[in-house]
Order: sequence, then C-alpha cells, then structure tokens
Amino acid sequence: MGDLTLTSLANDIFVAADTVGREAVGYIPAVTMNADSSRAAVGDNVTAAFTAEAGALQDIGTGAMSIPEGEATSITGETLTLGNAKAVQIPLGAEQEKLLRNTGRYDSVYGDLIAQAMRKLTNQMEADLALAAKNGARTVAGGTAGTAAFGSNLDLLASARQQLVDGGAPQFDGNLQCVMNTAAGVNVRTDAAMFNANQSGSTDVREQGILINAHGINLRETGQAASHTKGTLAGSPLTDVLDAAGATSIAVNGGTGSSTIVAGDSVQFGGAGQKYVVGTGTADASGGTIVLNGSGLIDAVANDSAVAIDNNYTANSVFHRNAIELAMRAPAVPSVGDAADDSLIVQDPHSGLVFEVRIYKGYRRTLLEVGAVWGVKVWKPDFVTTILG
Repeated sequence: MGDLTLTSLANDIFVAADTVGREAVGYIPAVTMNADSSRAAVGDNVTAAFTAEAGALQDIGTGAMSIPEGEATSITGETLTLGNAKAVQIPLGAEQEKLLRNTGRYDSVYGDLIAQAMRKLTNQMEADLALAAKNGARTVAGGTAGTAAFGSNLDLLASARQQLVDGGAPQFDGNLQCVMNTAAGVNVRTDAAMFNANQSGSTDVREQGILINAHGINLRETGQAASHTKGTLAGSPLTDVLDAAGATSIAVNGGTGSSTIVAGDSVQFGGAGQKYVVGTGTADASGGTIVLNGSGLIDAVANDSAVAIDNNYTANSVFHRNAIELAMRAPAVPSVGDAADDSLIVQDPHSGLVFEVRIYKGYRRTLLEVGAVWGVKVWKPDFVTTILG
C-alpha cells in the first residue's frame, strides 16, 4: 500500500463500524435511534419526536345529516439538542509507519486503531444514555442500593413491567427493554430457572445482543451503567404540605440546612410505598423544593410525611424503546473546507451509528481523526423505571 488514503482504508473503516455496532453495549440498541449522515454542530437541534393529542370522547347520539366538526387534535414537534461533538485522533509518524510496513502489520494496525477510536466514542454515547436513563426515570421498581440486582429476586422484572404499564407504556409491541450492569447479568446467568430456559433463544435474539427475554422484556448488559451518589440529606425532613396524586413539586422542611437532595436520588415519602426518582433536587432540605420526573406522584402524600433517600446505587434501567432517544450526526466543517486531505462518513446499517473519518497530512506525520456529534434525551419518564443495584 502506498500513502495513507481513505480509499485504501475504506474496507477497514466499514469493518470497524460494523464490529463496534454489534458489540455488547446495552442502551444504544435498546433506545430509539435518530441518525443520518448529514452534518451538525454541537448545540444544534434536530426534530426528534412528535407529541399527538387526540380530542376528547364524544357521544355519538342518534346521528345527523351534517358531519360534526370534530375536536381539533394537537400535534407538536419536539427537538433534541446535540450536546456532544468529540473525536479520537490517531497520529502516525514516518518512523512508526516504516516499522509497521517492514513487519507487514500496517493495514491491520490501522484497522484496529479505527475500531478502538469508534469504540471510545460509542462507550461515551452509552454512558450518556445510562446517565440520562438514571436521572430521567419516573419511579424506582425495587432492588437494594449497593447490592447487585436479581441476586435473590427476579420478580423485580415483573414489578418493573407493572410500573411501565401503569404509566401507559405499550406492553405488547416487543419494545420493553432492561439494561443492567454486568454484576446483575451474572445473577441472571446463574439463575437456572430463568436463564437455562431462555439461553437457546432465537438467532435474531442473540444477534441483537439480548441476553434473554423475560416477562416480555428484552434483557441486555452494559459496561457503562450509571452509578449514583446520593445527596447529603440529614435531620428529620418532612413534606411541607399535602401533595395530591400527580404532583411533581414537593416542598420539604426539617432537614439540616446543609443537607441536600440531588437529581437521581431514589426518594420515598412516609416510610413505605412507592419510590420516585428526583429530577431536580434542592441544596437546602430545611426548606426547599424537589421536582419529580414525569407525571409525579402516583398516590397522594400527606403533609408531614417523612422524606428519605436510598443509599448510593447503580442504576439498572427498564424502559420502553420510545422513551429514550439517541440522535447522531457527522461533525460540522467550514463551508470552504479545512486542512483535511480526505474525509469519509460511514454509517453502520445495523446500529445506525454515524462516524466521520478525516486525514490530515503534516510535516513527516499524518493524523487520522474519527469523530461524531450526538445528543440523548428521555422523552417519556413515565415509561422509564429503575431497579437499584
């Protein structure tokens, strides 16, 4: 092979994207993907979802010769911000290139480097999705903070499914997902009743990175599970007023002035019953307000109910695919171009992941850059619940 060109590396680039697109990341294949090869800059918004609201129920009555007007429907476009523009850069000097060529390893090493660059970008996207799911869930479906999930109670999945269904999530379209950390995955694999009955699943299931399907939920693993550090809540915090079902803003008092409740905390009121995920915390639990995600309280909470948060935990997320979205584009470049000698945009057809590879040539050196632009968002917190681990 002569000089480094993207034409000569095209096969390695597409193989790398294909390989990374099929690796065992859990969130990326489980969420809605919004990806194409158009360019975008960090901070750009992309149309990512539509909210439709049908009219109210109407009595049909006895009929009429005139057609009723009908109640207007509401269709609203929603946008997602692309908040990340990142790249992995691979420099190569003349001496390194000569050594690789002399050993016959030049092509394979570049292919491996490209795959590693894409893998680093993909892992960051996965981590962003895990964090968004942790902080964006409406409820907590169970589990013990600090203890790997499913060690003794696989019925947690049934409880999680109920949380989603009660929140309005579609239950029979095959899009219910659970993404767990690898410690929880070990517990699932060692449960003979659950895993052995499913481990010979269809080729389609295995190729999609699904561990098993249980209770109609596709179970996946991630190496980027989000860990949560709880707030410093102390004292005897209480709710400040009666909060009706559906309330999202909850006033608290009675905590020490320096104690906090932070986004992502698993909070419970009255010492029993449903746990919720805090969307917006307070820096002063002696007289502040926290905001719950989604539709807020399932049941009313009495005034002066005790407020408690769980210990530090790792989030195992159960959700409907449409609840979370990953939008991805190729990075922006100046309209007149830059110093790149060549560029290539590649989109893996399996995963939808979009990367751009660019070559910059300098003084006795070349620089290969692999970049991407992306953003994540939880659209429907009611369709996301957390199992503590």
